Amino acid sequence: MIDTMIGDLTKEMTQAEAEEKNAQADYETMTADSAEKRSTDSKSLADKGKAKAEMAADVEANTEEKAATTKTLMATEEYISSLHAECDWLLQYFEVRKEARAGEVSSLETAKAVLSGADFSLLETARSLRGSA
Repeated sequence: MIDTMIGDLTKEMTQAEAEEKNAQADYETMTADSAEKRSTDSKSLADKGKAKAEMAADVEANTEEKAATTKTLMATEEYISSLHAECDWLLQYFEVRKEARAGEVSSLETAKAVLSGADFSLLETARSLRGSA
């Protein structure tokens, strides 16, 4: 019976040693996998941080570019508005200016004729008589 107990005890010890070796191998595998995962996660975190910093720089550059473009757009719109006002004024007073210019040309032609020796005194009297009648 003692031999049986010794055999059982030896068997149990052998089994316990095998289980311990298996557990140790599993632990070492898990430790290696965990270290590899930490390394991968650290690299991934660094890459994501770098990508975030690049995107923040891009956002800043785009914001500055947008501000500059907006200023340019506002200046262009202001220039177009001033041109529009000027053109509207020219169109509005075109006929008045045309008549004034025609009157000026007529006066200059009359002055030229008078200086050349033409006598418009009878014409003026005739006009004034027609106007008063």
